[in-house]
Amino acid sequence: MFYLYILYSKTRDKYYVGSTADLEDRLRTHDSNHSGFTGHTGDWVIVYKELFENREESYARERAIKKWKSRKLIEKLISSDCS
Repeated sequence: MFYLYILYSKTRDKYYVGSTADLEDRLRTHDSNHSGFTGHTGDWVIVYKELFENREESYARERAIKKWKSRKLIEKLISSDCS
């Protein structure tokens, strides 16, 4: 199983969209002290996730959301989550 996920950092007041097979391990990586968009913050939390059968589907959904380039649409998606 693969996940599309959205993280939020209160420190940066930013969202991050990604996909992975191991959600918990990926979150640990994002929260580690590394170079890159999510590095040096350490307060990322999962605010949304979707489950997919394969990597291609989760990655396609990730790309679709990133193409939105809209914080408002991301927040609407998160607020509509029933989980």
